[in-house]
Amino acid sequence: MKENIFILVKTEPVLSKKYFELVCTAGINAQGEWRRLYPIPFRMLEKDLQYRKYQWIEIDILRNRKDPRIESYRPLDENIHVGDVVSTGERRDWQRRKDILSRVPVYEDLDEIIAAAKDNKLSLCVFKPAKITGFVIKKSSPNWDKSRLREFQLHKQQSELFSAFQKVTQEIEKLPFDFSYCFEDIRGKEATLMITDWEIGQLYRNCVKRHNGNVERVLADVRKKYDDQFLRQKDLLFFLGTTQRFHFFAPNPFIIVGIFYPPKQLQESLL
Repeated sequence: MKENIFILVKTEPVLSKKYFELVCTAGINAQGEWRRLYPIPFRMLEKDLQYRKYQWIEIDILRNRKDPRIESYRPLDENIHVGDVVSTGERRDWQRRKDILSRVPVYEDLDEIIAAAKDNKLSLCVFKPAKITGFVIKKSSPNWDKSRLREFQLHKQQSELFSAFQKVTQEIEKLPFDFSYCFEDIRGKEATLMITDWEIGQLYRNCVKRHNGNVERVLADVRKKYDDQFLRQKDLLFFLGTTQRFHFFAPNPFIIVGIFYPPKQLQESLL
């Protein structure tokens, strides 16, 4: 079936044994229903098809039978029609984005969404934390899993057989740090969830270039945006998503797959 989907989520690319490299994409259709689109080898798409966040796309999709999560669909082909970007304009006006997002409910209770995930009633949602208590930066492995990296390099060597793969000259650099928010829900339940949004990865890489690899200054810039600017100037909503591996089993299967950050005065009417 063909659907128009408003893209809200693009996660950090990961290497895949089967699909080389993947970006988890999610958004809502015109009826306000969540759609997780997987697999999409994003960097292998033609440049004019590499859609942005807050952009409408038209795509032919089918339920992904290999993924039991209720919102999971797979593209039938790479014939993606890229539509309008809903920008914030010169005045940074988020109202149009907010109007589209108002089609889906905003949750405030972690136990409610965790129970819904275990009943397979949702695996993607918008969540408003009652209080953000911290932004955590934790060192992680700077290298990809060796078996996945071998697969990637093998396909790169054989790229003459895979025309789409020729667009990707090297594997994307793995982030050597994990970034997380600590927060409380409306009932005071605490959580620390990792952020896998594409934006934080790109911010980190841009800062590496700007500061010539000076890690201390890079992390200071990341913290300045996510722990200072965002908390002082923005009313944050999280796009939460479960991982397929832990969807039914983890005490809290959610991670932060995206962040919605309009100025504070715009957020109240979403609730």
